[in-house]
Amino acid sequence: MQQETNRLIHSTSPYLLQHAYNPVDWFPWGKEALEKAQLEDKPVIVSIGYAACHWCHVMEHESFESQEVADIMNTHFVCIKVDREERPDVDAIYMDAIAAMGQRGGWPLNAFLTPDMKPFYAGTYFPKENWMKLMMSVVQAFKSQREEVEKSAESFRVSISRKESEKYHLDLETGQSSFSIQAEELKSGYEKLKENFDTMRGGMNRAPKFPMPSIYQYLLHYYQLTKEETALNHSLYTLKEMAKGGIYDQIGGGFARYSVDSEWFAPHFEKMLYDNGQLIGLFSDAYNISKDDFFKNIVYESIDFVERELTSPEGGFYSALDADSEGEEGKFYVWQAEELKEILKEDELLFTAYYNIKEEGNWEHNNNILHLKISDSEFAAKHQISLDDLKTKVQTWKKTLMEVRSKRIRPALDDKILTSWNALMLKGLVDAYRVFGEQKFLDLALKNAQFIQENLQTATHLWRTYKDGKAHLLAYLEDYACVVEAYIALYQVTFNKNYLDISKKLTDYVLNNFQDESEALFFYTDVQGETLIARKKEVFDNVIPASNSIMAKNLFFLGKLLDKSAYSERAKEMLQQAKRIILLEIEYLANWGQLATYFAKPTPEIVIIGEDYQQFRTEIDQQFEPNKILIASEKPSQELPLLEYRDLKDDKTTIYVCFNKACQLPVNTVQEALKLIPNE
Repeated sequence: MQQETNRLIHSTSPYLLQHAYNPVDWFPWGKEALEKAQLEDKPVIVSIGYAACHWCHVMEHESFESQEVADIMNTHFVCIKVDREERPDVDAIYMDAIAAMGQRGGWPLNAFLTPDMKPFYAGTYFPKENWMKLMMSVVQAFKSQREEVEKSAESFRVSISRKESEKYHLDLETGQSSFSIQAEELKSGYEKLKENFDTMRGGMNRAPKFPMPSIYQYLLHYYQLTKEETALNHSLYTLKEMAKGGIYDQIGGGFARYSVDSEWFAPHFEKMLYDNGQLIGLFSDAYNISKDDFFKNIVYESIDFVERELTSPEGGFYSALDADSEGEEGKFYVWQAEELKEILKEDELLFTAYYNIKEEGNWEHNNNILHLKISDSEFAAKHQISLDDLKTKVQTWKKTLMEVRSKRIRPALDDKILTSWNALMLKGLVDAYRVFGEQKFLDLALKNAQFIQENLQTATHLWRTYKDGKAHLLAYLEDYACVVEAYIALYQVTFNKNYLDISKKLTDYVLNNFQDESEALFFYTDVQGETLIARKKEVFDNVIPASNSIMAKNLFFLGKLLDKSAYSERAKEMLQQAKRIILLEIEYLANWGQLATYFAKPTPEIVIIGEDYQQFRTEIDQQFEPNKILIASEKPSQELPLLEYRDLKDDKTTIYVCFNKACQLPVNTVQEALKLIPNE
C-alpha cells in the first residue's frame, strides 16, 4: 500500500520532501496557505528548518510523524513548512520575532501566527507532549483572548519592522567627505575581542564552538595592518586546534558545522558547504602567512572532500550532508575500539595513541571520535618514530579507514544547489589556487563559475536555488554579494574581463533593486520579490558574513578595479554607517572589520603587462596582502581604465604599483614591486 503524501511532495527542497509523507497537512510557503488561513480565520504554524538539522529530524519523528499530533495541527491550524536555506527571508523575520519575545533562536523554529502572518508566539524544539499542550493552549487563547493575541502580534510586527538604523544606532549623519578610519581606532575593538579569546583551546571562550571564519580572517587582516603578533598567533592557533579536533573529519577531510563543547571535540556532525568554502580560503591564507604545511594539508583534504562528496556532475556544489545516518547522529564517522583492532592489526596501538582512542569509547555508546592532541613532530618524538614514517602511516590509515567507511550507510545528502553557498566555495577554491597554484583548484572553480552562469544567472538577474534541472526563487542580496565577490576573485587569477563585466552588471542590479533610499545599506530581498510583513537588512556578520558587509567590500574593490568612484563612495558610506558598532563589537562585525582595515591603509593597485604576467601574479600572491587589487594583460590594452597608457619597460614584463591614483616608477621584477608596498 502506497503511503499518502501531502503538498510538499511537489517541492524541490530536500528538507520539504523529507516531510512530504507526514500525516500533517503541510503547505509550502505561498499564496495557497495564506489565503486558506484568512478564509478559515485559523492561526498558522510556520515550522522552519533545514535538511541537515538534527533536532529538526527529532521533532519530525516524535511529532510530525504522529497521527495524534497531526490531527490537532490539521484541525486547528494552517501548517506551513519552510526550508530556511531556500527562504532565508522568511526565516529572518520569524527569527527576529523569537528574539523580540526574549527567547534564543535556533532550528527547528516553530512560530504561531495570526491569519495575516503576524507572529504572537514562537519557540524551537518541543518534545511531543509539550508540543501538543502548547498547541491546545494556543487554540484556546486564539478563541477566548483574540483581542490580546492580535495586540501582541501587532507589537511584534512593529518590533521586527524597525529600521536597522534605529535598531542598531547606525550613523546616518556624518558626511561622506569627512569619513576616515585609522588603525588606532580599531585597537579598542580588537582589545575587547581579545578578552574573549580561549587561550587554551583557541576560538572564543564559550561553548558550543562555531568556526566563524570571518573572525579569524579579521585577525589576519588586523595583523597585516598593525603587526599585532597576538592577533596572528591566536588565529593560527585556533585553526590548528579546530583542525586537530573532532569537528574536522580526520579521515575524509572537511569540517562539521560546530562542536557542542568548548574543545572542538564533539561535533554536530552535519557538514555544510558554506563552512567548508570559507575555511578553505582561511586555511589557505594561514599557510600563506606561516608557510606551515599543516594548513596546506587541511586545504587539500577539504577540497578533496568537497570534490568527492558535494560536487554535482554539472559542476555545482550540493548544500550539506546530514548529521545522522541509520537514525543515529554521527554513526557514519565514529569508531569502536574492537573494530579498529580488526582493521588495523599491528598498527592499532600506534593509531589508538595518535587519534586518542579509548577502549570504552570517548563519546556516546562506546564510540570514538578521532581527534589529535599534539603535533605530528611531538607525537613522532614521543613514540620514537621518524616524522616521515609517521606521515606515511597516517596516510595509509586514512586510506584504509576510508575504504571501510565507504561501505557504511551514508548520511543523507541535501542536493539542492544554492547560489550564495556555491559562490562561497568558488571563492575558497580561487583563494586556494592563488596560494598553492594547484591547477585542479582552478579547474573546479571555473567549472562552478560556468555552472552558475548557465543555470543560476539570467540576462537580468540571479536565481536562488537549483535542483533536478530547475532553478527558481528570486535571489537574495546574499546571492548577489557572494557571486560578485567570487567573480572579483576569479578575475584576479584569470584576468578574464568577463568576470568583471558580470560583477558590474550584478552590482548595478543590486543598486537598482535592493536599495533603501533612506539608508546606505541594502535590503535583503529584491524589490520585485514577494512582499512579507517586514523587509529586512543583514547588518551583523554571522557564520556567513552579512550580505551588506560582503557587498560593501565588493563596492570597495570594484570601485578600484573599474575606477568607478560612485562604487567607492557607496562602500565608504556603508562603512561609515556601521563604524560606531564596528569599533565597539568587532566580534559581530568581523567582515565589516576587514573592510575597515582596507580604509586604514592605502590599497596597492598592481598592474602587470607582458607575457610573464601569470608568473608574476603567482609570485605576488605568495605574500599575504588582502588589501591589494591585481590587473594584468599579456599586451598593452585599453580594456580597463587602470590598463590605459601602460607600456612595457625595456621590452620586458612590467609591473606598475599605484596608491590612491599616484603611481610609482614601473619595475621589471616582483622583488622590486614588493619593495614598493609598505609592510608597516
